[in-house]
Amino acid sequence: MSRQHIGVLFGGVLLLVVAMGISRFAFTPILPFMRIDEGMTFEAAGFLASSNYIGYFIGALGAGYIYRQKKNFLLITVVLNVLSILCMGITHSYLLWIILRFIAGITAGYIFVLTSSIILDYLAKHFLSRWSGYLFSGIGLGIAISGLFVPFFEASFSWEGTWIGFGILSTIFLITTMTLWRSITIQDGEKVEKTRETKIFRGFMPWLVIAYGLEGLGYIITGTFLVDIIYNIESLRPFASFSWVIAGIAATPAAPIWMALISKMSTVKVLSIAYILQIIGILLPVFSQTAWSVLLSALLFGFTFVGIVSISTAYVRELFPKQSGAVVSILTTAYALGQIVGPIMASGFETLFNSYKAPLTFAGTIIIFALATLLFGKLFSDRKQLNQITELQNE
Repeated sequence: MSRQHIGVLFGGVLLLVVAMGISRFAFTPILPFMRIDEGMTFEAAGFLASSNYIGYFIGALGAGYIYRQKKNFLLITVVLNVLSILCMGITHSYLLWIILRFIAGITAGYIFVLTSSIILDYLAKHFLSRWSGYLFSGIGLGIAISGLFVPFFEASFSWEGTWIGFGILSTIFLITTMTLWRSITIQDGEKVEKTRETKIFRGFMPWLVIAYGLEGLGYIITGTFLVDIIYNIESLRPFASFSWVIAGIAATPAAPIWMALISKMSTVKVLSIAYILQIIGILLPVFSQTAWSVLLSALLFGFTFVGIVSISTAYVRELFPKQSGAVVSILTTAYALGQIVGPIMASGFETLFNSYKAPLTFAGTIIIFALATLLFGKLFSDRKQLNQITELQNE
């Protein structure tokens, strides 16, 4: 792999660090400090999270319609994303937080879909698709960075300074990517005709999209409230921020590891293993509230959610190589739709039962449904395809 290829890939990794690891998930370890200092309720925090995910839904949907000047459009959205991070630290208005998290969500949706499309297409063009898993390590790396830096920033500059610090860090990452990509020409995608929907939504694809949407709904409850839940168990409070570091460390090498497993097993089998491990991770704190159980929960969360994202995204791109932007957008939109509902339902369950166990149990149940949908969908689509082949042979 040449230095230029490494530079392009690393630039993509840094953009995912900014958009996913920092812009989206730094909110998780910062949330406990914001809630205490600002007197924010669990329910208010849920709406704040959902604002971000509504934006992410819109951004992911819109990104599927960007066919020209992808690189320039992408970099502009990153600038807006970084500004939304910085501004979180200079206001105490809940309404402005809602707006800023919404902007962060829209831009993050565009960044994830466009970066994935650009880099996966670039690697495929240069016969380097085996390196695609490393792109998604940016999500885990960003989570690890947010988990490591939040305690340091917060102790010195409070939660306001933490957001500003992350804004400065994100600016550095953006400048680095622009430097690495300065002489790179990203080929524009082909505009797909309106018939694409009928061609894309066939076979196993609809089942995969539904399962992925349920995954978005279930995983985000842990992704949003994990640190806050641990922080509110007094005996485990010292492990709260550390749990997010564990999640990030586990997530960083996750994508390459999961992608390597695909060469030994079928994609659906690997996805099923990831779903099962995630269910165990989500439900662990329900049955055991010890340091090892919550840290293992964080590890399984980080390792599996990035794996599911990377496998699913690469898989649909493989199924529809000429429509990478469209299919990644459809998949991510379903994921984002689940994320919008997740935090609101989680806060509702927590309020109703006055226990963090309720939203975690709900999240685990949803992932079980996701796994069932995946397996049933594969069985159904394979049987339907076999019947069609048999009918053709009999004609």
